[in-house]
Amino acid sequence: MKLMQFQIDDIIKTALAEDINYIDVTTDYLIDDDAVSTAKYLSKDKGVLCGIDIALRVFQLLDENVSSKIYIHDGEAVKKGDIIAEFSGSTKALLKGERTALNLIQHMSGIATATNKCVQLVSGTKATIADTRKTLPGLRMLQKYAVTVGGGKNHRYNLTDCAMLKDTHLDAYGSMTNAVNTLRERMGHTVKIEVEVSDLDALREALDLGVEIIMLDNMSCEQMAEAVKINAGRAKLEASGNVTAERIREIAETGVDIISLGAITHSVKAFDISMKMK
Repeated sequence: MKLMQFQIDDIIKTALAEDINYIDVTTDYLIDDDAVSTAKYLSKDKGVLCGIDIALRVFQLLDENVSSKIYIHDGEAVKKGDIIAEFSGSTKALLKGERTALNLIQHMSGIATATNKCVQLVSGTKATIADTRKTLPGLRMLQKYAVTVGGGKNHRYNLTDCAMLKDTHLDAYGSMTNAVNTLRERMGHTVKIEVEVSDLDALREALDLGVEIIMLDNMSCEQMAEAVKINAGRAKLEASGNVTAERIREIAETGVDIISLGAITHSVKAFDISMKMK
């Protein structure tokens, strides 16, 4: 997944405006305008790094003369005690951007690390790990990027990418068959249809309709294994709901194609990184 620089800058500027407002009382009253310092990022945990270029960009937007040397890049393993990067520039810029930059790199590295753990747990099966739309408003792009850095795949980015019939849509509209047929009449030819099912009868109905993706919602592993047999490779099968580290391997071994988890974006622990000034 390739991030666009103008999108990254927009996110950073919004975060800086929220944090600084118009003045940093501590820094602006204590530090001389011409003061220059060097700092480093120090890892205090082990996992997968993500967001180092974005974190450093925070300081560059505050001082275009900030220079840096990166030792560990996105997607690379990091362990406790590693120096991730060193950077130099205006002391004021480094102090003002410290929290915003750390918030981003810690959160993104947490997502990449959590995703990678899931990827390792299903290694050797056909299942891929995917995210969901359970993301923080305004940060979806960075969160989904972090998932790919951790070895996962992106589900639809937004509501425009795929027609996804969940139970709420079916309750609001009526039958699955009528909903799928109506969508096919109205939407463009490039859009795929995914249907959420909670039992094997609904799975068979979705297969008869020829939908491309079927989400197996909160099914037992026994039900999912049977769904794989019934499907016989006709549609992509996505397991979702009640996916935990304890049962993710068992889910993968049922033969499903995709395992989607909201937890890798909405409930991750921030990866512990500190900024030290020299």
